[in-house]
Amino acid sequence: MVNQHWQKARQSRDARFDGLFYVAVKTTGIYCRPICPAPTAHEKNVTYYQFAHSAAQAGFRPCIRCRPDSAPGSAAWLGSQTTALRAKQLIDQYHECDCEVLAARLGISSRYLRRLFSQYFGLSVTQYRLFNQCHFAKKLIQETSLPLTEIAFASGFKSVRRFNDAFLKQLNIAPSALRTAKHSADLGLTLILPFRPPYNWQALHGFLAKRLIEPIEWLTPTSYGRTFTYKSCRGRFNAEFIADKHHFRVQIDIDNTQYLQPVINNIRRVLDLDADTYLIEAHLSEHINNAFPLTKGLRLPGIWSTFEAGIRAVLGQQVSVTAAHNLVTQLVQQLSEQQEGKVYFPTPEVVAGSDFAFFKMPQARKNALHNLAEFCAIHPKEDDLDQWLTLKGIGPWTVNYAKLRGQSQPDILLDGDLGVKKAQAAASSFESANCAPFRSYLTFQLWQQL
Repeated sequence: MVNQHWQKARQSRDARFDGLFYVAVKTTGIYCRPICPAPTAHEKNVTYYQFAHSAAQAGFRPCIRCRPDSAPGSAAWLGSQTTALRAKQLIDQYHECDCEVLAARLGISSRYLRRLFSQYFGLSVTQYRLFNQCHFAKKLIQETSLPLTEIAFASGFKSVRRFNDAFLKQLNIAPSALRTAKHSADLGLTLILPFRPPYNWQALHGFLAKRLIEPIEWLTPTSYGRTFTYKSCRGRFNAEFIADKHHFRVQIDIDNTQYLQPVINNIRRVLDLDADTYLIEAHLSEHINNAFPLTKGLRLPGIWSTFEAGIRAVLGQQVSVTAAHNLVTQLVQQLSEQQEGKVYFPTPEVVAGSDFAFFKMPQARKNALHNLAEFCAIHPKEDDLDQWLTLKGIGPWTVNYAKLRGQSQPDILLDGDLGVKKAQAAASSFESANCAPFRSYLTFQLWQQL
């Protein structure tokens, strides 16, 4: 049975539903986002799909006007099939594509993973990976001036021939047929990254302003940017908030486009572009019993990496936000890497090799910094942050802060945080456990009360 909300959202072009479902029009053979500006089709000619790949598999072509490849994503905690959705998200983020590796990361067998994909998404892991690669390539074709050959490799294909064949098969259109608009090379690599409204830029801006680490980060009234490293690539991005269009215009400089997709996905995470704040706030409102007023459109401000988040957390232990900010700034000034005029957050290896003589702090705190940096240098792919608890000087608050901002996990309540305790004490009584799986947003809502 068709979701009645989808019908109303399509007819009203409700941006809150962008990316949550797709509309296929039988008379044109095209599938669109619910916000598509094209004339609204008659209901009898419409079929609804939860996923874009489902519409493509049914033989529909992606709309060139609204570009389904640009829709906000859906977070892994949506729906009841958590493992299947988590696997899909990992492929979306370009972290894992090999079925065996992906299954091992999820703690299941590859056979079970294949069965989950077939059951809930109607296709194999390999088929979905190819669709994902083609979807990303389509976005680059229509929004950038990158040559098709470079787009093919940036999308994960090993050859241009394989790219052309897969693109035509997955999206029912040839890549060259989409390259109609000309993009100025002077603008560099500029992409549109949409979000579902509401998006409280003012609250995000205020939070980042108090914690901004120059010169690796910068902030204007309408934009946020920073330098970054990802595996063997480096670069910078600047994200400009465009309120009336429900998107960020993001300029990216990157020295290796092979890593472009995971970099873009990490920018989306840092800005929390895939959150459904309408759903989250409805859930929190139901369970806090009017204990305090909710701030609308609140997002989770991410930190680029778990290592950086961990270092910030260690330096923030039992000190004020201002004191922590000063310490992180000092660390960056002393240990940052510089290349071609850009300054980057120090690597685990550099931090592990420092004696922190420039810090006036207890030796135990310096030892905690060294222990964390050494662990991250030895285990660069370890994403189970609970492993940090085995390190002397690293406790639950530090680990949870890194999970909250370095991984953007949606259900982390920093109940050991002094600010959270203060806000909870001032609010009416409510059971925070009932706010799962959105207790990270509860944490930020409580911080807003201070």
